[in-house]
Amino acid sequence: MDPVTLDQVRLNFNPTGIAIINAAIGLMMLGVALELRIEDFKRIITSPKAPVLGLVAQFLLLPAFTFLLVLVIKPYPSIALGMMLVAACPGGNLSNIVTYLAQGNTAVSISMTAVSTVAAIVMTPLNISFWGSMNPATSAIMKQVSLNPVDVFVTVFLILGIPLITGMTLGHTYPSLAQKVKKPFKIFSLVFFLIIVCGALAANWQNFLTYIGLVVFAVLIHNALALNLGYWSARIVGLPERDCRAVCVEVGIQNSALGLVLVFNFFDGLGGMAILVAWWGIWHIIAGLVTAFIFTRKKLPKTEVVSD
Repeated sequence: MDPVTLDQVRLNFNPTGIAIINAAIGLMMLGVALELRIEDFKRIITSPKAPVLGLVAQFLLLPAFTFLLVLVIKPYPSIALGMMLVAACPGGNLSNIVTYLAQGNTAVSISMTAVSTVAAIVMTPLNISFWGSMNPATSAIMKQVSLNPVDVFVTVFLILGIPLITGMTLGHTYPSLAQKVKKPFKIFSLVFFLIIVCGALAANWQNFLTYIGLVVFAVLIHNALALNLGYWSARIVGLPERDCRAVCVEVGIQNSALGLVLVFNFFDGLGGMAILVAWWGIWHIIAGLVTAFIFTRKKLPKTEVVSD
């Protein structure tokens, strides 16, 4: 297939749909933020090793290794840029649940989610701009869309930063109310988002079927890279096994929902990017659950008792 054909595909999604998906992501972030506490941020000061390593692996190592992976496997330019976009996103909303299932350190996972969400407001635009422009094939797309990191910063702040601040404020001011509504709110926002994504897929089903085969291998190897990068970097610096599992999951479960928003907002629904990010959103759930299952087959050291 001519790469120009794929790279010129634009998925159908009107401005109203884009606004709705932005709102859906904001609602999901608000639901997550209702559970966050100031202590989750303080933990990075009192026990900084795992959260700091998680940030380094998330925003420095993964984008850099993704850049190298793209040079090795040489996917179509729009798919390559989609991989770089995913690598620039923070950890996904499901990472805490998968960490719990994997018998990892859930407290560390929550801390990393909180801190990486804040860091993403700056690091996501910077990584997309920097690594996207480093590769000649993807830099051509970057020039076509004239991506402004400031515009990406504003968008990420609106859909991550404001809901984060609002949710934590509500949780602190009205703790009993937040406790009652957080679970149904998270379920509602997730279902709402899934409906929007299903609608987007239905409107572009033929394109999805035509091109999905081109991204399956790229997503498989990229996600395996992310999971292993998180786990082994944690092992190398000597973190406890449960912390290693938390870092592994946090780096391997990316916020593909945010990636999808950025594709439609700044890349006009570019086919290769959108299809890769959409498939990543499906695959990382499967891979996360498989990873959790593998971890549960491996006994924890006797000194590490699961308590959360």
